[in-house]
Amino acid sequence: MIDLVLRGGTVHDGLGSPGVTADVAIDGGRVVAVGGDPGAARRVLDVTGLIVAPGFVDAHAHSDLVPLMPEPQPFKLLQGVTTEINGNCGFSYAPDATGIEELTGEPVPDWTFAEYLAAISQAGPANHVATLVGHSTLRGAVAGFRPELRPGELARMCELAAEAFEAGACGLSSGLIYPPGSYGDTEELVELARVAHRYGVPYATHLRDEGSALGRALDEAIEIARRARVRLQVSHCKVAGRRNHGGAGILLDKLREARVSGVDVRGDQYPYTAGSTVLAALLPPSAMAGGDVRELLGSPAERARLRAVAEAGGTGAGLWQDSTPAGVLVTSHAGGSAAGRSLADLAGGGDPWETLCDLVAADPAAQMVVELMAEEDVVEIMGDPLIGIGSDNGPPVGLEHPRTWGCFPRFLGEYVRERGVVGWPEAIRKATSATADQFGLRGRGWLGVGAYADVCVFDPAEVGHAGSYAAPDARPSGVTHVLLEGQVVVDSTEFTGERRGRVLRA
Repeated sequence: MIDLVLRGGTVHDGLGSPGVTADVAIDGGRVVAVGGDPGAARRVLDVTGLIVAPGFVDAHAHSDLVPLMPEPQPFKLLQGVTTEINGNCGFSYAPDATGIEELTGEPVPDWTFAEYLAAISQAGPANHVATLVGHSTLRGAVAGFRPELRPGELARMCELAAEAFEAGACGLSSGLIYPPGSYGDTEELVELARVAHRYGVPYATHLRDEGSALGRALDEAIEIARRARVRLQVSHCKVAGRRNHGGAGILLDKLREARVSGVDVRGDQYPYTAGSTVLAALLPPSAMAGGDVRELLGSPAERARLRAVAEAGGTGAGLWQDSTPAGVLVTSHAGGSAAGRSLADLAGGGDPWETLCDLVAADPAAQMVVELMAEEDVVEIMGDPLIGIGSDNGPPVGLEHPRTWGCFPRFLGEYVRERGVVGWPEAIRKATSATADQFGLRGRGWLGVGAYADVCVFDPAEVGHAGSYAAPDARPSGVTHVLLEGQVVVDSTEFTGERRGRVLRA
């Protein structure tokens, strides 16, 4: 007798094939049959009228410390996500993330990468997690926020990266608008990516510029991947800044040309026109040089110098010119009273730049949601087959971006069912195998005999998310059942309370 049968659903394999009505038989944590007579089962779930898909794989997550929270956090399972890729944008919590605490705002132990993964595994994640090692973290471990590397420090970064890959890191990430990673040049990143190549893992990058210099930033990423011979993942693909709207073709043309020339490149995207990051990202990255931004912003002369750089725009200017004070919503701040208010509101008719400097000086780890993109660009990028889905979530607490609780259901409800940007087979491929293949998650991201039974069952007529920037944590709708290696962890839309996730090592 087998463990479980999902009976009568429309099965999508995650590879882009059309859906077929079939029973799915699961035993011992694996799919053992799709179609035919599965025989007797200990449990049968009638999923007639529902879509049965591989569990979704979130290409771009920031849930690195979520498993350490006292209670299990089902916010991704309720979206149908069974695996997250953490450690993005150059920030992992090992090795030795103490060197970048001012930016992360999270005091953490001086973990090796193996110790970090062991701590997450012991705590028990609610869903599966795989983790990249971050370039900024590697740099912080050897040089702090010092822009220049001293002799031997790059070699030490490469050693630490190799140790992380030996421990199971699933790739290398960079965040080239954030210090200290922004201080690294192309040669530095090539050397680190060559270490990734030795272990057969990809390089994922938050580009050095996602606005006016998007083309040059993509050229750099592609050069790094070509020279190091690694798979390339371009994180949260977008065209940022009002002056650059309509430029989706620049991004997509670069990705297509690179792929035709032999670079294995893909990207990910969240289905929103606003992003979310640290409030300090509005400032030029040079503001964080030395790591003592509070002292720097205490100087009127330095504020004026930084303002001139920010208003000039371009690479190294920060996001100031790509946003507006009214389009910046402060979502967390140590002062408390700023959260939930726009920068324009907080300025109260005064100078928003000075208000920004005051806020960052008081809390360098403060967060924001910021309007950056045009809907037309979001849709054009979404329709390209090279682009998968990544939420870019924060922790599931407070006034986070709604993508934290609703990225995948919003994509499926708003953009697939309602607007038809892509069809169901392609949408499910984008949410599953497109990412699983890129990060080497063998046996996951597809639904067929022999695959791990990570499964999402959802109602195509109901799936969606009603969260907003003001009220982001609305519960998703339409996701009825979720399985992790054959264990039902979301049962008739309710989380069972069990920590069934695993740490996936490369």
